[in-house]
Amino acid sequence: MSVESLRLGPIEDAAHICVDMQRLFAEETDWASPVVHEIAPAVARVCSHSPARTIFTRFLTPRAVEDAKGQWKAYYRRWSSVLASRLDPDVFDLLPILRPFRPPARVIDKYSHSGSENPALQEALDGLSAKTVIFTGVETDVCVLATALTAIARGYRTILVSDAIASSVLKSHQACLASVFPRYDEQVEMIDSRSLLAAWKP
Repeated sequence: MSVESLRLGPIEDAAHICVDMQRLFAEETDWASPVVHEIAPAVARVCSHSPARTIFTRFLTPRAVEDAKGQWKAYYRRWSSVLASRLDPDVFDLLPILRPFRPPARVIDKYSHSGSENPALQEALDGLSAKTVIFTGVETDVCVLATALTAIARGYRTILVSDAIASSVLKSHQACLASVFPRYDEQVEMIDSRSLLAAWKP
């Protein structure tokens, strides 16, 4: 799948979902990864293009293992260091470079990989009359993938910004770009941020 051009025509009625670009994944936690800082400038460029059509998701953790549901309990036994009760609340907020975009950008909180688990995300897309969803953020193979799959299932034209998504596991990131997303070639496109911004007329 090429990242150089859009195959499905001009971008119309687009919303931008920026996935989990938080301090939680950028600094001083067991989930931190340098890839967040690497893509932050490109993510900020996309946000600045149309803040009013940008939606940020934030991944929140429960205060205690017992507050989690089902298999998430085992997950947070493994990752107990990131329980909300053990961290400064500000660590769950957006990176400082992205905070100036809200408002008008919206913020949707979630407790699972997919932002669509919070009905407020769909409400925000409906409020923007979105037909296309543009994705940036982390991680390509986890929360970006989970949220994008719901967008695909709900019929949205889905655009992944290749230099504005990343994963702490490079092989998984590359596999998504090379093998997973191309499986949805009638619904999904990939393009770099500068080409996207040249093509997107909000």
